[in-house]
Amino acid sequence: MTSDIIFKYFPNLTDSQKEQFNQLEELYKFWNAQINVISRKDIDSLYLRHILHSLGIAKVLEFVPGEKVMDVGTGGGFPGIPLAILFPETDFHLVDSIGKKIKVVSEVSSAIGLKNLRASHARAEQIDEKFNFIISRAVTQLKDFYPWVRGKFEKKPLNKLPNGVLYLKGGDLEQELKDSKLKDIELYNLSSYFEEEFFDTKYVVYFPAQ
Repeated sequence: MTSDIIFKYFPNLTDSQKEQFNQLEELYKFWNAQINVISRKDIDSLYLRHILHSLGIAKVLEFVPGEKVMDVGTGGGFPGIPLAILFPETDFHLVDSIGKKIKVVSEVSSAIGLKNLRASHARAEQIDEKFNFIISRAVTQLKDFYPWVRGKFEKKPLNKLPNGVLYLKGGDLEQELKDSKLKDIELYNLSSYFEEEFFDTKYVVYFPAQ
């Protein structure tokens, strides 16, 4: 699977953005051989299972210039790095409690010249900033996740959705959403945007700050 799958769904990229997406495969293969951040079976499906999956958030909401976004438990940089390429005027702060994963994030983002991304070896609770949106990809159950980020939202919205959480998650979510006791949850099925079978049970879960 090549970067063409990205260009199919995001046809209006600049040449610079295309080049940044093209560089990701070689960079992740290099760093993954040293610091395992992506499973061996997944590295060959990098553009489908990690990059395009991350960009599912952009199909639900386009970040606007000046917004601040925190990616919690970013691992090797997903969903933060693909979204930072797509939205160069939005400020991204990627955090992970595992230092070697943040090293990969820093090296990859530096190699492709991302100027709108910072990476911190920290837990979300330790970040003393406020954001418009907090993004994440299935780091834990939502009932456990939200307490980490409660109180970290800017009050003033800049976008069409109120400031809140955009969470990539797969499978049957009914019980998890019920257990979370979160209000005003909206569920977006990624198969509405992407035709590949991989996305049939993949969702973006959105809910406003509460």
